[in-house]
Amino acid sequence: QVQLVESGGGLVQPGGSLRLSCAAARYIFSIYSMAWFRQAPGKQRDLVAAITTDGMTNYADSVKGRFTIYRDNAENTVYLQMNSLKPEDTAVYYCNVDPPRFGWGQGTQVTGSS
Repeated sequence: QVQLVESGGGLVQPGGSLRLSCAAARYIFSIYSMAWFRQAPGKQRDLVAAITTDGMTNYADSVKGRFTIYRDNAENTVYLQMNSLKPEDTAVYYCNVDPPRFGWGQGTQVTGSS
């Protein structure tokens, strides 16, 4: 059973924007803090941003001021708005609960390149 489905990735020029979406099963979304993670080639998967059920957020230092995480409780969806993208943001982006405890989805590829 698929519980977390990411979408919205793509190729974007440096300085551009993308919005990622993650649809979660209702029983997950209503209970857990949600988070976005990313994994670049040859590197470990790292936390990018997280949001609690009541909307409190935290971000990795590398994305503060550029990325915004928010959730739509009615749609059981968490979003990651990414602005001022840099080449070093290139990675596969995944969502999960925070801390992660469910199986990882396929992720969505974000490539920042001119």
